Amino acid sequence: MLINAGRAVMLFIWAVLLLNLIHPATKPLKYFIDVALIFMVVMHGLQLVLLKSTQMGSAPKLSRKDQIRIFIFGVFELLSWQKKNFPKQ
Repeated sequence: MLINAGRAVMLFIWAVLLLNLIHPATKPLKYFIDVALIFMVVMHGLQLVLLKSTQMGSAPKLSRKDQIRIFIFGVFELLSWQKKNFPKQ
């Protein structure tokens, strides 16, 4: 439930950040949103690279769809992926 709410929030944030590229905000806010977009791309990309590099041989491989979803939704998709692939015993 909360994971889906987090995904919705992430979609809204991505929409605001990308909309700023098409219709820029006023000067001081525009620069803040541009920096936030760069930060978001770097952090989500780093998160995906770290996950891929730390996977053990027995862990399920990430499909291209999973990689895209992890890049877009970040930690919310990671939690969902972990819950699906590594259920508590």
